[in-house]
Amino acid sequence: MDKKEVLSYVDHTLLGQTATWDDIREILDDGIKYGAASACIPASYVKQAAEYVQGKLPICTVIGFPNGYNTTTVKVFETKDAIRNGASEIDMVINIGQVKNGKYDEVENEIRQIHEACDGKILKVIIETCLLTEEEKIKMCEVVTNAGAEFIKTSTGFSSAGATFEDVKLMKEHVGKNVKIKAAGGISSFDDAEKFIELGASRLGTSRLVKILKNTDTGVGY
Repeated sequence: MDKKEVLSYVDHTLLGQTATWDDIREILDDGIKYGAASACIPASYVKQAAEYVQGKLPICTVIGFPNGYNTTTVKVFETKDAIRNGASEIDMVINIGQVKNGKYDEVENEIRQIHEACDGKILKVIIETCLLTEEEKIKMCEVVTNAGAEFIKTSTGFSSAGATFEDVKLMKEHVGKNVKIKAAGGISSFDDAEKFIELGASRLGTSRLVKILKNTDTGVGY
């Protein structure tokens, strides 16, 4: 798999608290130049970003990020606001405490409500694998499948660890056939990216791959 193909799987991401518009604009420009799947940015920049790219790059944003413990009402409002502002993809964080409480029905209901608020746009459900047991991860594959979301996603990148090969393999084995997988957090090389794709990931959340390519780009046949 060549680097250009790998980058077509990438949600080129910048979610740092100090991100300025100049930083976001660079992410957008690079996402367009290198053929990324989307740019994943803070919700406060979605409207400006959508106007800037003029349809040349899908805009993704995050909901309930990074801790996931906002109320469902707040998450639904965030989602509707983001879609109204021009987001075409939503990455939401589940309520991890409710998973630990064993309240899977409530978690599933929240995902359903947010999926409905997406109004046909792509929903990716972040389950923060580093905080879950293997049993909880398997159960969340079932919950996300039942809720109708388009993707299950490993991580925010803001917790104790990011994506692992083992977690993507586990998801592939247990998620429904209509649910895709996004690996995110700590993906720092093209070799690792290819491995995640081989294991079943359809999206990769990272900023590092484009940065690597920019540092080595000769302008010819990347």
